[in-house]
Amino acid sequence: MQAESVQRVPTTRRYLMCPPRFFAVDYVINPWMDPTAPVSADVAVAQWTELRDTYRRLGHTVEEIEPQPGLPDMVFAANSGTVVDGRVLGSSFRAPQRAAEAEHFRRWFVEHGYRDLTMPERINEAEGDFAWTGKLLLAGTGFRTDPAAHAEAQEVLGVPVVSLSLVDPRYYHLDTALFVLTEADAGTDTTAPQIAYYPEAFSPGSQRVLRRLFPDAVIATAADAECFGLNGVSDGRNVVLPLEAVGLGAQLAERGYEPVYLDISELRKAGGGPKCCTLEIRK
Repeated sequence: MQAESVQRVPTTRRYLMCPPRFFAVDYVINPWMDPTAPVSADVAVAQWTELRDTYRRLGHTVEEIEPQPGLPDMVFAANSGTVVDGRVLGSSFRAPQRAAEAEHFRRWFVEHGYRDLTMPERINEAEGDFAWTGKLLLAGTGFRTDPAAHAEAQEVLGVPVVSLSLVDPRYYHLDTALFVLTEADAGTDTTAPQIAYYPEAFSPGSQRVLRRLFPDAVIATAADAECFGLNGVSDGRNVVLPLEAVGLGAQLAERGYEPVYLDISELRKAGGGPKCCTLEIRK
């Protein structure tokens, strides 16, 4: 079968997002942040709104949590929880500037009826470092999430976890270097998961693991990674990407995916992109 003949089927998703009403770059906790550079909260809100509206246009459900003053990075909702089969593992941030975010998201889950919720004992930056493939939870470490948090995630969520080591500080979270294009069907062996990733962000051993698990992965270039192309969001067919990620988008189109390009340039000033803004809630 030729790659272009594959019929990709989107699946509807449920997302939690946080408007960047208080967006700013007032401190440095990753290599992309520069407090001396001009930042516009209005532009960030406009870009975020386009992202939210794109999800809704594609048929997905988007819920919103109220942003809080003094927490400019709360817009990056992916760092605040991991939800698999209705079980919620909350977050614990390494940077003290973001620590208070975890409680706001915990309250949101409680108020919305999630009773199977555990707050972690180890530093765990949630979907920033956890990527669900449908059968395995890929778990990053090296800069933010503690290695011991991987075992904690396996125990709490009840899914197998594969640890991956990140080695390039520009790609400090797993979701800046890898994302899931198609999830496996947990009930069958007919649908294999597919991912895209940037090999140089990972240790040599982790690169070997990824090649073994995902021999058909989409391999991103340095240019794709540097514009946060690996911070994409896929529903199995439609793939939301930064507008600069044209090389990655072309590869995806060859495999039957539909790239959807958005401007995230203001959000990227804080080290975030589409996925960083998007927490998926899997019931």
